[in-house]
Amino acid sequence: MRASRSWPTALPADARIEKLADGFVFTEGPVWDRAGGRLLFSDVRGNGVYQWTEADGTSPVIEPVFEGDRTGLRSVSSNGLTLDAEGRLVMCEHGNRLISRVEADGTRTTLVDRYDGNRLNSPNDAAYASDGWLYFTDPGSALEGRDASPLRELDFNGIYRLSPDGELELLHRDQSRPNGIALSPDETTLYVANSDPEQKVWMAYDLGADGASNPRVFFDVNDQTAEGAADGLKVDDAGNLFATGPGGVWVIAPDGTHLGTIMPDEVPANVAWGDDGSTLYMTARTALYRIRLTTGGSIPGP
Repeated sequence: MRASRSWPTALPADARIEKLADGFVFTEGPVWDRAGGRLLFSDVRGNGVYQWTEADGTSPVIEPVFEGDRTGLRSVSSNGLTLDAEGRLVMCEHGNRLISRVEADGTRTTLVDRYDGNRLNSPNDAAYASDGWLYFTDPGSALEGRDASPLRELDFNGIYRLSPDGELELLHRDQSRPNGIALSPDETTLYVANSDPEQKVWMAYDLGADGASNPRVFFDVNDQTAEGAADGLKVDDAGNLFATGPGGVWVIAPDGTHLGTIMPDEVPANVAWGDDGSTLYMTARTALYRIRLTTGGSIPGP
């Protein structure tokens, strides 16, 4: 782990990165479930959703996520996970190319699978706003050939929001590979990672009643040669981004200042706040890691 001099206050004196579990194929989409005292996460290429608890370690929750024909698909499991206001698990499903909600009896309800009559590409990550709107990204990362896949029914990779009553709104269609997504604490700014090796940036958008506007590059890492692209992200209560990127988790202030980088043994793909909100959990390739900080962020759910 390394951090610049402008950021030491976020690190306790005894801060250390802990490996909690390993043996997975490609971990992603972590979310903390306060009611269950557990971390939920996806194995994107292992086709399952798993939980980790301090007492019992890891165990399967949904396995498999996808059952069906894998022709033309690079990955079929869930990717991004979140919880709704009632604490129900909401999954971005790659193979089924939709966003689902897991009900109390274990059945799944499809929240959205089409835009303008066409199948979504492969929803990747999602975040709820306080008004119940669900913001999500839909690149074609689960499709073989990505943008050239014959399975595609949409000719763009969209950023959307879904209203509580099921109205789907396209916010932006010109980002090449939108991935991780998060809102600023005051919900006036939407941050979206662009996981394109040719354009490794985090974008920012102004949010309002009319949608997203003023698209701009918030932070650019095209000059970085370490493994990893702009991927999953979360925001702390002060508005700092904790964004997985080349080499680790980049901590970026709201004004675009790079404050430091958290570097577990493997390059992380996504992060989540957990425990009391000041533990940062990191899904990183084959393993799960965490670090306890003096800053923290909000946890989805009730």
